[in-house]
Amino acid sequence: MHGIRGITLRELFAGVPVEETIGSMETPVSGIAYDSREVTQGQLFVAMDGQHADGHSFIPMAVRQGAAAVMHCRPLSETAEGVAYVRVKDPRALLSPVARTFFHDPSRSIRVIGVTGTDGKSSTVWFITQLLGFLDRRAGFLSTVSFQTDERVVKNPFRQSTPEASEIQGMLREMVDAGKEFAVVEATSHGLSARTNRLGDVLFDAAVLTNITHEHLEFHGSFEQYRSDKANLFRSISPDVLKQDPSTGGALDCPRFAVVNADDPSAGYFRSCARVPVHSYGITAAADLAARALREEISGTTFRMACGGRETDAHLGIPGPFWVENALAACLAVSNMLDHDPLALARHLEGLRGVKGRMESVGLGQPFTVIVDYAHTPGAFRKLFPWVRAHTEGKITAVFGSAGERDDAKRPMQGRIAAEHCDTVVVTDEDPRGEDRMSILEQIAAGCTGKRRGEDLFLVPDRTEAIRFALQRARPGDVVLLLGKGHEASIIGPDGPAEWDERTEAEKALRNLGHGN
Repeated sequence: MHGIRGITLRELFAGVPVEETIGSMETPVSGIAYDSREVTQGQLFVAMDGQHADGHSFIPMAVRQGAAAVMHCRPLSETAEGVAYVRVKDPRALLSPVARTFFHDPSRSIRVIGVTGTDGKSSTVWFITQLLGFLDRRAGFLSTVSFQTDERVVKNPFRQSTPEASEIQGMLREMVDAGKEFAVVEATSHGLSARTNRLGDVLFDAAVLTNITHEHLEFHGSFEQYRSDKANLFRSISPDVLKQDPSTGGALDCPRFAVVNADDPSAGYFRSCARVPVHSYGITAAADLAARALREEISGTTFRMACGGRETDAHLGIPGPFWVENALAACLAVSNMLDHDPLALARHLEGLRGVKGRMESVGLGQPFTVIVDYAHTPGAFRKLFPWVRAHTEGKITAVFGSAGERDDAKRPMQGRIAAEHCDTVVVTDEDPRGEDRMSILEQIAAGCTGKRRGEDLFLVPDRTEAIRFALQRARPGDVVLLLGKGHEASIIGPDGPAEWDERTEAEKALRNLGHGN
């Protein structure tokens, strides 16, 4: 990642604990890279160990590519003349302060809103960004689905919801340079964990919680640790941090607050982690901003938005109560950041657009409904399936899998919830990676209590075949849910990623069945 040119290693590592140096610390650095294939002349190469690879083994390649310096954690058997080496205890964790310095501490010059939770993060980030735009405020954002650092929204090219610290700091710098007033950042548990420290040097002004359910225990080890890592976003917000307006040089007015979902059992825990005022939203529980009298249809949801004893009508043109929750969270974040009446934002909700791959209908004139959604956690399933059942006259078929080399405890939970609410379950690949694909499907199937193989439970590992199979069986009035991939542009197998687009695959299958021709 390129950025501010001319900074030396000595400046870059000021305040960073260094174990050993070889070569000159006056070496200038033109950029930061952690993928040896992407190193260009004059950059600092960060040798980070991955899940399957030792980053140190790529140091010779990075040097051949033109690296001027290397940050690493183990003693090296050989070094190259003219290249500086900086040994530290944990390159991955220390990439964050190094990148912050390289990009001149960009989050100190922009208001930053962080959104965390298990489900609904990308949608809430997108809703906050749109609402700020409706109010003529300039905002950039970073989410699982896409980024916006200038005037263009671009697809997220990374398979990490939260990229590495160098990308985050670089994109925040781009937002500041583009004149953005706000940065809305999806803050995942991986990114908030001290083990990766990807977000450790971002100065957040506001924290938003969507919900907390079972996810990513393969990384965090326990639900308690997962929740605690999420709460690092709330802990990080200090009422005392000073920021500077890049256009005037004066102090930047930054309200500091947090937003929690009053309907979530963990709301009290997150509230206790915050050192700033905490505001709440909800549908069933008492909350500062609430949605009441929901009237749900496939075309969207109409409700009463209530705050402080006052109410107003609101309509969200995206179906499902979970979107209403995300919209309430966005309204609270924007209203508190701008000292704006949250009820005055109700008129803007109808203009909100959904995120690609989130409750996205695929229609080519077929007599049944096909929906693409990113839902892949037990919590998301518990919300999605009952809602679809309540709005479906026919039968429901769910097509989904579970990521390989990730949390395997959730797999039977996914199967059990799907079996309870759906008429047919088709289990297929999501991202098997290096794990045995059939073992993943069997673990999901083990939870599908009451389903019979070959009748209403099918294991079809090839996702293209699984989609085709499910659509072939659909009858008028039915709903077919294609879950878990959503916006993602690839399926990761043992040989790496293969291109994928869920909507395109669904449309191909429908055309093969004679629809849309």
